[in-house]
Amino acid sequence: MADYSKSLNLPKTDFSMRASLPQREPLMLSDGKKREIYSALRKKNVGKPRFILHDGPPFSNGNIHMGTSMNKVLKDFIVKYKNMTGFDAPYVPGWDNHGMPIESAIIKKNKLDRKQMSVPDFREACRKFARDFVDIQRAQFIRLGVLGDWDRPYLTMDPAFEAEEVKVFGAMYKKGYIYKGLKPVYWCPTDETALAEAEIEYKDVPCRTIFVKFRLSDDLGKLKDVCDIKNTYVIIWTTTAWTLPGNLAIALNPDETYAVTKAGDSYYITAQALAEKTMKAGGVSEYTEVASFKGKYFEFMKARHPFLDRESVLLNADYVTNDSGTGCVHTAPAFGVDDYNTCRRYGIEGPVPVDDRGIQTADAGKFAGMFYEKSSEAIIEDLKESGALFAYEDTVHSYPHCWRCKKPIIFRATPQWFCSVDAFRKAATAACKSVDWIPAWGEERIIQMVNERSDWCISRQRRWGLPIPVFYCEDCGKPVCDDTTTGCVSALFGKEGSNAWYLHEASEILPKGYKCPHCGGTRFTKENDTLDGWFDSGSTHAAVIMKDPELGHPADLYLEGADQYRGWFQSSLLTSVAVFGKAPYKQVLTHGWTVDGEGKAMHKSLGNAIAPEEIISKYGADLLRMWVASSDYKVDVRVSDAIFAQLSETYRKIRNTARILLANLSGFDPDAAFPTDALEDIDKWLLGELNALVKTVNEAYQNYEFHVVYHEINDFCTVQLSKLYIDITKDRLYAEGESSPRRRSAQAVMYRALDTLIKLLAPILAYTCEEIWDFMPHKSGEKTISPLLCDMPQSDPAYAYPEETARYNALFACRDDVLKALETARADKIIGKSLDADIVITATGDDYTALAACEDKLAEIMIVSRAKLVKGDGNENAVSVVVTPASGRKCDRCWMYTDDGVETEDGGWLCSRCRDAL
Repeated sequence: MADYSKSLNLPKTDFSMRASLPQREPLMLSDGKKREIYSALRKKNVGKPRFILHDGPPFSNGNIHMGTSMNKVLKDFIVKYKNMTGFDAPYVPGWDNHGMPIESAIIKKNKLDRKQMSVPDFREACRKFARDFVDIQRAQFIRLGVLGDWDRPYLTMDPAFEAEEVKVFGAMYKKGYIYKGLKPVYWCPTDETALAEAEIEYKDVPCRTIFVKFRLSDDLGKLKDVCDIKNTYVIIWTTTAWTLPGNLAIALNPDETYAVTKAGDSYYITAQALAEKTMKAGGVSEYTEVASFKGKYFEFMKARHPFLDRESVLLNADYVTNDSGTGCVHTAPAFGVDDYNTCRRYGIEGPVPVDDRGIQTADAGKFAGMFYEKSSEAIIEDLKESGALFAYEDTVHSYPHCWRCKKPIIFRATPQWFCSVDAFRKAATAACKSVDWIPAWGEERIIQMVNERSDWCISRQRRWGLPIPVFYCEDCGKPVCDDTTTGCVSALFGKEGSNAWYLHEASEILPKGYKCPHCGGTRFTKENDTLDGWFDSGSTHAAVIMKDPELGHPADLYLEGADQYRGWFQSSLLTSVAVFGKAPYKQVLTHGWTVDGEGKAMHKSLGNAIAPEEIISKYGADLLRMWVASSDYKVDVRVSDAIFAQLSETYRKIRNTARILLANLSGFDPDAAFPTDALEDIDKWLLGELNALVKTVNEAYQNYEFHVVYHEINDFCTVQLSKLYIDITKDRLYAEGESSPRRRSAQAVMYRALDTLIKLLAPILAYTCEEIWDFMPHKSGEKTISPLLCDMPQSDPAYAYPEETARYNALFACRDDVLKALETARADKIIGKSLDADIVITATGDDYTALAACEDKLAEIMIVSRAKLVKGDGNENAVSVVVTPASGRKCDRCWMYTDDGVETEDGGWLCSRCRDAL
């Protein structure tokens, strides 16, 4: 019997079913095509409206992690989509190169001792270290398939950037927003530097809370008829015994009631509402309240410090509450902002008894020389011995830690440079309201943070950072920063970089004959501190998007993690409002954290961290990109091998769908137009479904809902294409004549489907879509190097086909009943393949109506040799199917059973359709 397999139009393609992404992707990178695509995109979109996504700079101090990868891939989705939808959307990546993260990393990895090196030498080592990791991270981002201007990134350590940052500082100083003052700030004794609020993490740690007796020494004559002054004590409560050497005052709420309580021969002063709790903590069961007064009654009384030869003043402060403690608040202006402000209001100043390294100074008396944490134990023991310790309790409290070294920090008063947020707070909150925040709660969050924050400490006691461009007059001692000095420093840094600050004397930087604007002096020194790294990154809107002619201020979009509400979003907002009077962004989009499969934060110490290179080496970058697209990134995103294994199955389905479409397009000419009115009805149905998909996907891209893009395309490939259309049209594609109208109709629709899908997926699957594009036939006008250079498909009413859509969707709702019946018949050995069957479908109600509308197509749609429809009794929807072996004779070519055919010379059988095709 003749072999007709070669006469069939069987699928043909060299596109591999096996993706082998880890091996294939690097080869696709090596030919330089990605760089060529970005350049071509920029040329293609010249003159179109700009869309500027401004890149938040990661630190160049280590390899990228899953969170960094997710951030960069999300940005890549948006930039690519915008470039395909009528915008000129450049992407200039950037890096944050200064500050403690770089210093800490280089000291740890290169075993450097910065104190043994000259400042310029140490800074040069930091510069090289940062530059090396810029190169490493750049290669890692490129490997992820991210397109951008990788040859021209911005770096906060570049001279041109530093020159512009100096101007931002100068403009803020000129407006009076920057000042120097002695205030308590977050201080890291490990790294010996001040920290910003954004550099603080809170951890629960065990602590010992203590109740301490301060003996009343001067009652201003107000309590002589109430108690024995010699045995009267004000009880304070604190969780930080090491701060007691800094105590100068005790704060009471002026409007709360305070009790004088007698227990034995002693008298105790506490808030009336907390007296019982305090006595219970001290093990005192019998006591009597002998008098009560408002807190204002005790103002200016004095009490003896329990172990230092000085007195503490009783003051009034509204922030004192009865929520905890004793209502009498230990006040050490060197160690707390409220304490500092209260004492300053009363004209009280005092020492800072802890040095830069956290060591108690001579002002701590007998505890001098002790590390502050160690001194807590010694102070408590001393209080026990002296009888000043009324009570203690062991508990756990949330305590601030340094985000870099992970060790506890302290509040410590030091001379620092501050940005007065209060001076333009109203303008900053007003600017927030002009921004589109996604999610919407971002607006309330940023406004709350701006309203609640204290002045921004912008100075750091580090070597690797932008030097604060301020001079000091040696004659009057006042700081000097004006247009002249700012201009000189900016020009110098632009030419030589900020190392010039340490290589030139003040007299060499300032113009000859320059005089102090305060006193006319001519001798100057330079500030030693450097600027907070958040000031660096917060100045990118001025140093990058405002200076680059291809960008623009404000940016259309900032996209970072939700932690940046207290970091980059906020520092950028403050500097932009301070200098330019407006927000630096029109829209702010945030994403959550990356966590492990159980929802726990990933840390190397926990052994649950997964590096991007692990995923890429096992699954490929496109799978990592698919993970980003599949996730609702506005909440925390889970990462695990099980998740990627599941994603690889989805990827395989999409890839294989594209492969069968490619294979069925063998010999297809996209330029040979096929009239849409000549399409088969089911072909029109698919175009209608495709048109609806295009509309949904575009809306999802515009709303930054990439998980909707992922799920909609996956469902379309799985259901509309693979389960339905490809399966149903297989017979006419294989068996019809190569140029038959019915076959060309299916090919035209498959081409449109594949072409559309690849363009829709192009922003997401960076490598796979390029690979498929290279295998596809193309219309003459679209023979580009990449689908990214095409316009994103848009929905078109001409391809909606509402009648066919409604008719076939109703039909397909019944099709599953038929397929189940065929499967049962196959299991019962009644038939083999579905073409071995004839079926009789009995239907009622709407099901009958749906089937009757396509009665002449039922055999083709159910993939059987014959199908008969019978209307059943009743109006309820119901479908029943009877399956019998197909009658007639099986065609040796298409395997369809028919009565209409001819016997061949070798005794075979060909149906009339196959005979015509041959």
